Amino acid sequence: GVIGAQIALIALSLPGLLLTAAGLGVWHRLTRMAPAQAALAGVNAAVVGLLAAAFYNPVWTAVGSGGDLGLVAAGVVLLMVWHAPPILVVGLCVIGGAALGVSG
Repeated sequence: GVIGAQIALIALSLPGLLLTAAGLGVWHRLTRMAPAQAALAGVNAAVVGLLAAAFYNPVWTAVGSGGDLGLVAAGVVLLMVWHAPPILVVGLCVIGGAALGVSG
């Protein structure tokens, strides 16, 4: 039941939390060393590249027409400029996508 789920959640989370807490001292020492800083900058660039690739595949390969691109642009403007609630933007994009699908 609920107690078993809580025990399982703690059992899954505790090892990672303990490793993180144990590694903080080493992490602080590493970030002060110039070679480690360079390595971390390289890892950071690699992670950004992976995130960009993960974003590119589902988003830009799904944009097949000008209407799709307009819908994506409208969603970005609603979120970033007008600060619309994300659930509203998702709903509007679903309606817009359905309308684009029906129209053509």
